Amino acid sequence: MNLFHRTVFALPATLVLLGVCALANAAPASAADGVLVGPNGMTLYTFDKDAVDSGKSVCNGPCAANWPPMMAAPTDQPTGDYTVITRDDGSKQWAVKGKPLYYWVKDAKPGDKTGDGFNKVWQTAKP
Repeated sequence: MNLFHRTVFALPATLVLLGVCALANAAPASAADGVLVGPNGMTLYTFDKDAVDSGKSVCNGPCAANWPPMMAAPTDQPTGDYTVITRDDGSKQWAVKGKPLYYWVKDAKPGDKTGDGFNKVWQTAKP
């Protein structure tokens, strides 16, 4: 097989690989109605008690039951403003601009923002 044929046959595999790499580095959240939402369309929040760029979440245990972290897969990598932090239990969580991201259990459907301003320490995450 000459070089031309090897190149032509290798091209589709290369394009597939590039597509997979692009998907792997896609942002974990998107903007909707002025706030960040997760892949499920639900509003994301930040917690004022989390220190920016600390790489830690202080919302664990009962707090995390009410404010579930936006989990990252063990293989997820930082992309753009998004980083991956390690939680106290060793699991991974997404953060944006150095702040861990959470959902609120009382939001029932995409577009709900009932956690915004809760106890004056929970805010909708902004793009």
